[in-house]
Amino acid sequence: MSMVSVRQLMHLAPALMGLLGASMAHAEPFQVKYSVHLIGLPLGSAGLNGSIDPENYKIEANARLTGIASVVSNSKGAAVSTGSLEGRKPAPATYATTSSSSVMTRTIRMALNAGTVRAVDISPPIEEPPDRIPVTDTQRKGIVDPLSALIMPIGETETPMSPSSCNRTIPVYDGFTRFDVVLNYSGTKQVKAVGYTGPVIVCAARYVPISGHRPNRRVTEFMAENKDMEVWLAPLSTARVLVPYKISVATLVGTTVIEAKEMSFGTQPKSTTAKR
Repeated sequence: MSMVSVRQLMHLAPALMGLLGASMAHAEPFQVKYSVHLIGLPLGSAGLNGSIDPENYKIEANARLTGIASVVSNSKGAAVSTGSLEGRKPAPATYATTSSSSVMTRTIRMALNAGTVRAVDISPPIEEPPDRIPVTDTQRKGIVDPLSALIMPIGETETPMSPSSCNRTIPVYDGFTRFDVVLNYSGTKQVKAVGYTGPVIVCAARYVPISGHRPNRRVTEFMAENKDMEVWLAPLSTARVLVPYKISVATLVGTTVIEAKEMSFGTQPKSTTAKR
């Protein structure tokens, strides 16, 4: 059975969430540690940390396959994104990610200006299949990178658990593919993890391929029709920000669940970025 790669996991999350507040009195550091399961079996671990102030943000993330999964594919990855806040979404300025396995290490770097892509470097380059739908210059404007897609501003008149905190479309570009993540309010739940006990807002998610993908591939068709995706978002303690608590995504090999096991707000976190 094939395993979900770290790169796919880090792009699912975009397929799925957010975290940023547009009106904050001061920067709020945060750190979240996640477990990753596939069809109920331990698959790996992930971490998300950063700091957000009224104008800027910096976010770091990592993921690693562990246990039996690491025997099949010794994969890990890390990413970092910086940018500013504009309304109900982040405007990224820099994005970099490195994913590695026993076969290859690939690094993607993007430079942006208020969400418009200025330069992309992918090393080694990704093969250009003939059936790939090209990404246009227009489709590289007004986007967020996969890591910034994990941050979701809350409007000044919104409350964290209000339906409007969920209802939005997130335009994502990862340096090669362009897609939308459409979120819609589904309800609220009560959760308990180390460092956080309280409500989360539940958003149903849909993946909408735009360009850069291969339309006839089975995985593309499956994800475009996939109605079994959702993200649970928890509020930071003081900032008007939601952070991912849980992501659940049906895949071709079963349901992948990324769920917080520990959350820390308001204290400067240690970097979780994997060593390169």
